[in-house]
Amino acid sequence: MGEKRAAHTATLLDNGKVLVTGGFVRNGSGLSSAELYDPEAGRFTAIKNLSIPRSGHTATLLPNGKVLIAGGYNGDYLGTAEIFDPATNAFAAVGRMVTARSGHVATLLKNGKVLLAGGVGTGWTFLADAELYDPATNTFSPTGSMTMVRESHTATILNDGRVLIAGGHKGRRSNITIYSSTEIYDPAKGTFAAAGNLTVKRHKHDAVKLADGRVLILGGSDERDGDGAYRNAEVFDPSNGSFTPVVNDMNTARYKLQGTAILLNSGKVLIAGGADRAEVFDPKTNKFSLADGKMGTKLLFSTATLLKNGQVLITGGYTDGPTVSERAWIYHT
Repeated sequence: MGEKRAAHTATLLDNGKVLVTGGFVRNGSGLSSAELYDPEAGRFTAIKNLSIPRSGHTATLLPNGKVLIAGGYNGDYLGTAEIFDPATNAFAAVGRMVTARSGHVATLLKNGKVLLAGGVGTGWTFLADAELYDPATNTFSPTGSMTMVRESHTATILNDGRVLIAGGHKGRRSNITIYSSTEIYDPAKGTFAAAGNLTVKRHKHDAVKLADGRVLILGGSDERDGDGAYRNAEVFDPSNGSFTPVVNDMNTARYKLQGTAILLNSGKVLIAGGADRAEVFDPKTNKFSLADGKMGTKLLFSTATLLKNGQVLITGGYTDGPTVSERAWIYHT
């Protein structure tokens, strides 16, 4: 990439290119730069900057092919949002968010609106509130609040259009509380309701919907952060609301891997982040196997994006230190 980045976003566009935005190089110093990756050329090209620096923001591909960039942090918690238009390769500001937030989740709903929930806001306040972005009006409006404040949680849209919110935490360091709780957002009602508990408390984990509609939840950590990173995984079955451990653990402990578990066209799952080597989960055998090749860095807060050719683009991230990377990798299926 043209920049070193961690806690950035990478979004597949309808034209097959990947939009990479923001991130950080040093703590508290968000990037305003953006670039496009062209799979056919195999290279990144700088484009016009975001309106302001952002890290810990979200990027959501909308039904009209544009991308909503929302929230984040650059020394301040951000309540601004902007839209990327691939026709002009430029960003334009949209209405302000209801709440300034970073480290939140964003989910495209089946009605075309975007659910943004939780995270951290002004004054290092942990958030339970949620809001909806409506691309028809370019406005944000409140929706029901989660049952508890959450950061470092996951959000996964289910086949019926509801959204599973899992895990996360509140507080910091000695005051941290990590959750095993989950809840489900119902777009028809605009409300959250408590669901079953995870088999272990986890935050800084990842979740991905499998081809059969179940949800694979994996990795994360306990209160010891990297020293307590998990190798375990579990599966949520929406037909009965149960969470079941995957009998076989991952080969490598992983955390800070949100958004890097990718459902491949084969139905298998690539787990790209949180370690220096990727691995693949096969739902038919419930086993994890290491992918060939090492990436040479832990890839904490990196990105992974499924390309239209079935390969996966992995970008940036950082390792302990932290040393932030500008490197990119391709996973060949």
